Amino acid sequence: MAKYVFSFRVPAEYAPHAGTPAEWQAWFGGLGSALVDVGNAVTDYASLGEVGGSGSRMVAYSVVSAEDMDSALALAKDVPVMRVGSGVEVGPVMEAAGS
Repeated sequence: MAKYVFSFRVPAEYAPHAGTPAEWQAWFGGLGSALVDVGNAVTDYASLGEVGGSGSRMVAYSVVSAEDMDSALALAKDVPVMRVGSGVEVGPVMEAAGS
């Protein structure tokens, strides 16, 4: 199985609501053994070059295990950021030599 990074993006003006932590916990729980690294929230950010859509920012990341890109995308389709009009970037992890 390959590892995939999920980079969660939200609108620049996004603010979590009272139910946000429970939504994320439920989604992470639904990933089961595919969740390799729950990741962390991102408290600040800066961009260089053309990154994401204008008006959005990275809010967190996670690492999952999946058979292929289609399987990784299927895992990402119900991520809570999708409910706030934003999205998730999905990319395979290329392991460094000697890792």
